[in-house]
Amino acid sequence: MTVQDIAQDYLTTGKLDALPDGHFIAGKRTPTSNKKMESFDPGRAEAFAEFSLGSDTDMDNAIDAAEKAALHWRQVSPAERCRILNNVARVFRDNADRLAVIEVVDSGKTLAEAQGDVQSSVRLFEYYAGAADKLDGRSVNLGPAYTAFTVREPVGVTGHIIPWNYPTSTFARGVAPALAAGCSVVAKPAETTPFTALVMAELLCEAGVPEGLVNVVTGLGSDVGAQMARDPRIKQLTFTGSVTTGINVAQMAAPNVTRLTLELGGKSPLIAFADADPEKVADGAYWAIFSNAGQICSAGSRLILHKSIRDEVLSILAERAAKIRTGHGLTAPDMGAINSELHLTRIKAHVDAAKARGANILTGGDATGDAETGKGWFFQPTVIADLAPNDPAVQEEIFGPVLSVQLFESEEEAVALANGTDFGLIASVYTNDVGRAMRVAGAMDCGQVSVNDYWAGGLELPFGGNKKSGYGREKGWEGLDAYTKVKSITISNAS
Repeated sequence: MTVQDIAQDYLTTGKLDALPDGHFIAGKRTPTSNKKMESFDPGRAEAFAEFSLGSDTDMDNAIDAAEKAALHWRQVSPAERCRILNNVARVFRDNADRLAVIEVVDSGKTLAEAQGDVQSSVRLFEYYAGAADKLDGRSVNLGPAYTAFTVREPVGVTGHIIPWNYPTSTFARGVAPALAAGCSVVAKPAETTPFTALVMAELLCEAGVPEGLVNVVTGLGSDVGAQMARDPRIKQLTFTGSVTTGINVAQMAAPNVTRLTLELGGKSPLIAFADADPEKVADGAYWAIFSNAGQICSAGSRLILHKSIRDEVLSILAERAAKIRTGHGLTAPDMGAINSELHLTRIKAHVDAAKARGANILTGGDATGDAETGKGWFFQPTVIADLAPNDPAVQEEIFGPVLSVQLFESEEEAVALANGTDFGLIASVYTNDVGRAMRVAGAMDCGQVSVNDYWAGGLELPFGGNKKSGYGREKGWEGLDAYTKVKSITISNAS
């Protein structure tokens, strides 16, 4: 079946074939538990499947399976790990259509966005397959009396708490380097998007990953997620989510001194100077905030404009935003749904509060529905102009299709505004002055900076934040650091 066939079948029946409803532990599906939770299609605001609510026993079994598998996997040659991970990429590519449709129905995003996520997942496994046999240590010159060198060893069992906004690619960006490094995995997907992780775990086994090496337990973060964070057998915990939850996870893991990678929130700025092309600035801001309905940690949720180009840029941007067609992700809309009714309520509360403060709403500003059916959880693309540095719409992460606009006159003011939140994930600079671009990039307190293209970069580059955006890096070669530990060995050369 083509992706169009799978999509049409779902739109007609409201069902997806052969969805797993148990956990995936020790290389097989577990029986469905008595405690279940409904999974909703955000584009219809209707339940389409059920999944198991995990228990303490389920998580304990998953970690036990991962511990046993880790002992074997660390002894597998790097070349064999490389071969298996390349095969994973091939199997994912063969199943890309099914994975993409599941992600649309699970998360609410558009099919085109979901297809991009699946291809990113394929590339992540290809990239880290190539790293598996290149995790070398280094020799250290201590003089003729000693021979000294370092080795990189796998940390052991790794825990992965997966967010709902990118359930496929975030799973891959943690699991792929963990396996390449010789570690095993226990993953807990978000309760609103449980299915791609379960399907991907099955495909990993199909591709030759040993049983027990990748385990998935579904359920509530407050239950099985918290148990994972507290378990001393978890040697590295990778979490993507909100600042509040990330702090709680860190506190739960602290007594065991568990290694942590935290990728938390963002309020990322796109800074446009007077010499920037207004059309390019408007286009960059458009994709930075309205991709995936703004539900991206690294979304360009702040547009910091030089006053001289304010009117032209906002005129173009507001006109384009007003024409965006919202709809179910399988019907080729311009923008998909908000992931859950709860999150839609939160977005609306942020914007309603801005209205109550007298904010200048250029376009949008309210919840809406599918352009064709009226169903689903959607929010209008929204632009809020001329905001003060301390306005809550500037300082707080809304995590939706809501753009907050600030104005500046000098380079120093632009940098101060850009750095003027608790977050520091990414930033983008639009200017034709290379020197200015480099000065501003150097002054940004964030994990990554792009110039004249907000989404410039790729999985080959490290990704992560500063300040309350978290710590540690994923993707790129640096993404392997979380899953290895360095040991130094020194040999006396004395006779």
